[in-house]
Amino acid sequence: MKFGEIAVADAPGAILAHSVSHRDGVFKKGRVITPDDVALLEASGIGRVFAARLDPEDVPEDDAAAAVAQAVAGPGSEAQEPFTGRANLHATAAGVAIIDAERVLALNRLDESLTLATVAPFETVTRRQLLATVKVIPFAVPKPVLEQALRLVGGEPLVSLEPFQAKRAGLVITTLPQTKPSIVRKSETAIRDRLTALGSMLGEVVPCRHETAEIAAAIARLKASGHDPVLVFGASAIVDRGDVVPAGLVAAGGTVIHLGMPVDPGNLMMLGRLANTPVIGVPSCARSPKVNGFDWVLARLLAGIEVSGRDIMDMGAGGLLKEIMSRPTPRDAGAPTAPTVGAMLLAAGASRRMGGPNKLLARIGSGGPMIRATAENLVEAGLQPIIVVTGRDAGDIEQALSGLNVRFVNNADYPSGLASSIRAGAAAVPEAAEGMLVALGDMPLVGPKIVRRLVAGFNPQEGRLICVPVHQGRRGNPVLFARQFLPELMALAGDEGARSLVERHADHVAEIEAGSTTIFADFDTPESLAALRGE
Repeated sequence: MKFGEIAVADAPGAILAHSVSHRDGVFKKGRVITPDDVALLEASGIGRVFAARLDPEDVPEDDAAAAVAQAVAGPGSEAQEPFTGRANLHATAAGVAIIDAERVLALNRLDESLTLATVAPFETVTRRQLLATVKVIPFAVPKPVLEQALRLVGGEPLVSLEPFQAKRAGLVITTLPQTKPSIVRKSETAIRDRLTALGSMLGEVVPCRHETAEIAAAIARLKASGHDPVLVFGASAIVDRGDVVPAGLVAAGGTVIHLGMPVDPGNLMMLGRLANTPVIGVPSCARSPKVNGFDWVLARLLAGIEVSGRDIMDMGAGGLLKEIMSRPTPRDAGAPTAPTVGAMLLAAGASRRMGGPNKLLARIGSGGPMIRATAENLVEAGLQPIIVVTGRDAGDIEQALSGLNVRFVNNADYPSGLASSIRAGAAAVPEAAEGMLVALGDMPLVGPKIVRRLVAGFNPQEGRLICVPVHQGRRGNPVLFARQFLPELMALAGDEGARSLVERHADHVAEIEAGSTTIFADFDTPESLAALRGE
């Protein structure tokens, strides 16, 4: 790759390294410069720019990031489309992250151009949480480096997830004569909250005296009634394998796998087993909702991951938790997640230019209606909710979309223009949606990959609030807006479309290369519809 300052006249095909202002706006970093761009830059008095030009052996940043992300992603992780050399992996469910730390280290040591960052091995994650990110540092990766990375991964993913299983745990709470009822209640509440946060439930709670025989009977009772795991919250901390709680487990026919752990708080935890049922002696620090070593073991067990004594011994590196005041509890995960993005599918128009039947109901491709093909692309891209704004032929549109996971909003004012449909859709956007894609019903050729690229580029925290697809420097549809623009969308009038917001908020616009002319292809005339049908 060649990088440096070059004359604008020599720039066609080069990748812009820094954003450049011109008389009509801004060309942003990463733009592939076109001959039209050169003319505009020269007319704006700009003679030189910093840019990169790839060599034949260079793999463009997005292609390289996508290839590595797809290779390292295992079960329970999903790779997003790449954007500016970054491809994120998100969790498809709540669970425990499985990271091959040694091979992550090996991959990062291959070359400075290619990086992989992950959450910590065995970290508890929520659905849609960021598990890993592949980032290409320059604009390309040398092909030999990419090939070496893919060989290193082979067919064995580096990042996967074990989802939490819905289990019913049993709890033994022991008491001494001086144990206050409030302590018993606090112990039960703390365990119930933890289990609920991890997708399981607390079943039977058995109170008993802090004596070996009673503990043994309680453990056996819970095991026999199908509780898994069995938790024992002792009135006094476990300080030896011969102590009351371990002795109770052994008396019930069980085995102590490991006593204690190199995690603080949580040192005085016991892990045992009765037949195939895990039994945990819960440390007293677990009455607090703050994370402790018991949480690490409990999460693995609820995800179906076997925990050995050696596993517990290996938790010491990173096991000092006491001073990490900002560490989230299991009920307060503050880790980054994939944004929740829905779609507003505009299907209310009168098809005036078509001069007859509603174009959205015209059959295309294998025979389905145009509107269904458009909606199916949004569904396949994973957007939710999908709000379909109807107007003319509302009943027929709803029938055409029968069976799809979409919801409908009727716009009785559709003859007044496009803005009324955007207002109707914007008014129906739920609070949970962080962004909404404004999509036109007559663009069935915009496939799910382009939609996923827009979602991948969307990042309100980094100022990418409006994502617009582009090809060869020209902008198309659909457009993704952050929810903060809903009031402006609801203020549109007449035939004014959402494009006016893009012009007003240029600083927040991210241009996403679509790699296709389909972002320009709508079908407003009989001739264009005939071409779509191949007639």
